[in-house]
Formats: sequence, structure tokens, C-alpha cells
Amino acid sequence: MLEEFLTKYNGKIHWKHRVTGTGQDETQAWVDVDTPEGPKKFYGDYIVGCDGATSQVRKSLFGEEFPGFTWERQIVATNVYYDFSKFGWKDSSFTLHPEHFFMAARITPDGLYRVTYGESPGLTWDEMKQRQPWKYEMMLPGNPKPGDYKIVMLSPYKMHQRCAPSFRVGRILLAADAAHLCNPWGGMGITGGFVDIGGLYDCLAGIWDGKADESILDLYSEKRIEKWKNVINPVSSDNFRRVSDSDPDTLLERDPVLQACKAAEGNPDSQREMALASFSVRYDFTQHYKA
Repeated sequence: MLEEFLTKYNGKIHWKHRVTGTGQDETQAWVDVDTPEGPKKFYGDYIVGCDGATSQVRKSLFGEEFPGFTWERQIVATNVYYDFSKFGWKDSSFTLHPEHFFMAARITPDGLYRVTYGESPGLTWDEMKQRQPWKYEMMLPGNPKPGDYKIVMLSPYKMHQRCAPSFRVGRILLAADAAHLCNPWGGMGITGGFVDIGGLYDCLAGIWDGKADESILDLYSEKRIEKWKNVINPVSSDNFRRVSDSDPDTLLERDPVLQACKAAEGNPDSQREMALASFSVRYDFTQHYKA
């Protein structure tokens, strides 16, 4: 997709540019940006805001309006070198616990893992940093001491479930975290961002190639909001409630998703069906191209 953007559509990439404002009229849209050479203005047929949770593009459209809520629990993300494989762990794992819930996922071939865990609300940055060795010892397999691993990043953050009122206002569009947020359990945020971009790319390419008119952009906003409301938000919310459940020992008895996972053990057909269900977050906009 990037190669096609750079070649067929004459795209360009500018690094170290920060959007400070947007505007539009009947014929074009633009962004005001701070650059290493000073302020500049870029014009285009459309502007797509993919500038993250604190999106200036979204704020230019809706101000501070970003409907949804913030979870009470504090989350800490860490990147760490630790040999999970010697304990038989796979590349991605969830651990359910009322206090020490976490997920661990390998993010580089050389063994760097993202370990994201829950903390008590109300702690300061220094308190969370001081508690990290204790949290690791309590959570991780092998109960490691600080000398047993190498942390390269530690970053606390708050989790949100939020969605912009619309992903299109005239010639300005939103995608990924600029458009919607969810907690990280299950990877629904990054997955939703990928399919936003893929779908919007198909819409804009369809307009450029004469296969679609501008109304497909309204459909983009409608369908991607629908997917957030019906798939991304409920699935990610249920995932977080599941890993932080107050009584994980009885969760299997109460949770139909875990029951389905248990039933799928040793059943390739059921496993395939569950894997295919993850594609429900997608929407094919090319089906609306002109014949």
C-alpha cells in the first residue's frame, strides 16, 4: 500500500512535522504544521488525521469532545528482555489475576517483550517506578529479580474507550487512535487502526481512480464507527474485565468465551472458526465501487 501511494499516487513523506491546525473550503483542505524549517501550510483534496489519541486534527473538528470513558485502573507498559520461552510461554500470553494481571507479547526477533500490567490507581510516577521490581517478581514466571531481566522502557498510561462523533467532516477525515480508542487487551486498537487505514485507502483510491464518488467517505465514517461500537469496543472491554476479574478461579464457569476456547482445544475446525471471527472487524469498501 505504501509503495503504491509513493509511486502511482505520487505520495511524499515529511518527517518531524507537527500539525497545529486545519482548515477547508469547497475545493480543498489544508493543515498548518510546525517543521524544522518553521511553520508551513500543506494543501490537498482531503486531510486524514492519524495523529494519535491527542489528535490535533480531531480537536480542530470537535474540540475536546471525544465521547466515552476512562478506565479507573492504572496501566504500566514496559519493554523488557526476559526469556519467557524457558518457561514454555508462547509469543503472546494473558495472565488473569485480580491484582497482578498482565499481558506479555514478543515484539522483536531478538526477544524483546512488551509486558503491560495493571497497577493501583492514584500512584505517582516515582511510586510506579519503585514498585516495578516487586510487580515483576510477583507476576512473571520464575519470580525474577532485577538482575534477571533488562528493562528498556517503562511508561504508565490511562486506558480509554472513546469514539469521535464522526470520522468525516467535509474534506477532513479521522482514522485509528485519532478516531477511536480502546484498552490494549486483545490488540483491538492496533487492529482497528490497520483496518481503518486500509479501508480509507480503498475509498480515496476509488475516488482518485474514478471508481467511487465522495459519498463513499460518508460510508467509511458510518461503517468504521459501526465496527467500533459493535466489535472493537465490546470485545476489548470484555477482554479487560476478563483479565482483571476479581475471582479468576471461577471465571471459566461464568465466561462463555473462555468456555468456547476450552471446547476448541484439540478441535482444528473450532479453532479455525474462532480465528476467522477476528476478521469481523474488517469492511470491504471496494464492493461499493462503480461497475
